[in-house]
Amino acid sequence: MDNLKDSRRSFLKKIAVAGATTLVPQALMAASVPAPDKLDGKGLTILFQGDSITDGKWGRNHDPNHIMGHGYAFSIASRVGADHPDKNLLFLNRGISGNKVTDLEQRWQTDTLDLKPDVLSILVGINDAASVIQQQNAVTVAQYESVYRTLLDQMQQQNPDVLLVLCEPFILPVGRIEQQWEAWHSDVVQRQEVVKRLATDYKAVFVPFQKVFDKALAKAPASYWIWDGVHPTVPGHELMAREWMKQVKRKLRFFK
Repeated sequence: MDNLKDSRRSFLKKIAVAGATTLVPQALMAASVPAPDKLDGKGLTILFQGDSITDGKWGRNHDPNHIMGHGYAFSIASRVGADHPDKNLLFLNRGISGNKVTDLEQRWQTDTLDLKPDVLSILVGINDAASVIQQQNAVTVAQYESVYRTLLDQMQQQNPDVLLVLCEPFILPVGRIEQQWEAWHSDVVQRQEVVKRLATDYKAVFVPFQKVFDKALAKAPASYWIWDGVHPTVPGHELMAREWMKQVKRKLRFFK
């Protein structure tokens, strides 16, 4: 009887060891396979957020003919959407003319967090600069950075995998901007540095729009690209769309 019990124990032990040996490689194999990268997958929601430059008078209804407005966000959505219909991408525009970063803060929940973007592109800062220069409800550079960080923190807390695309505010010496160039340039440069710093801190894509427009001056005068020193012309928006896609495709590998 004792021999029978010993044989049974030995048999059960062998089964347990064999089972463990089988399970361990499977667990290791599962751990070695990287999780799917949603940024290469289907069904991404790509949200553009900001002020009038992003706004482009996008339709405040569900009419697909006007939903993205007329500007760089429209150009990006039209190109990427046409090139990748299999991805079933959703493009949204929630830029609002005249907004400062503090205005974004007031509507952040409904116009950003509630939309659950996988890619969030932000361009804001010109109206913040204007508020200081015109001394109207001024948003200082320090406040600009503080509020901006709060918004990014909230977004990453909701979705740690969100791809942030931080766009550099920009100006060219045209019209009222040229008339007060030193004041405008001094303020905007500081905000550009803030955005660069945030892009580094939050591991975001940085889009250097100022560099793009400065380089374009070799081909045509400032007014050809930005008619009033702040708002781009049609060719100016095209430059923005090209640069945005150039920078973002480093993360979204399916971009052409």
